[in-house]
Amino acid sequence: MTSAAKPVPLLRHLSGEFYAHCRSHELRFQRCTQCRSWRHVPRQTCARCGAWDWEWARSSGHGTVFTWTVVRRPMHPAFASAAPYAPCVIEMEEGVRVVSEVVDCAPADLRKGLAVEVVFDDVTPELTLPKFRRASGGRRPS
Repeated sequence: MTSAAKPVPLLRHLSGEFYAHCRSHELRFQRCTQCRSWRHVPRQTCARCGAWDWEWARSSGHGTVFTWTVVRRPMHPAFASAAPYAPCVIEMEEGVRVVSEVVDCAPADLRKGLAVEVVFDDVTPELTLPKFRRASGGRRPS
């Protein structure tokens, strides 16, 4: 790794709450308590019904690869040693999408619809990132 530190998410406000759940190795997303719709990224009001009432609901942790790109020349020097790598958009069973990575799959082996499950990367004592691996047992999201 280079001497430059990789950028990390801000652990404040609603994002801080999301990452606090990740630190406990739980993937949770906001869910409106009025219309029951899921949402990510975290925000105060529901985009569907406008309600201010919501909860942090536990995700199944299962999803599929929706799309990805292969980074061969990183824009940030801290990622140079990881190239090539593939940031992925994962569509969760709950319908929300998360930008992450599939840790056990080379970029050339990624496929749209690949079934994945969450794993947690304890980056520091304060920060745990949700990442994904190919789903065990051939489980396909419903």
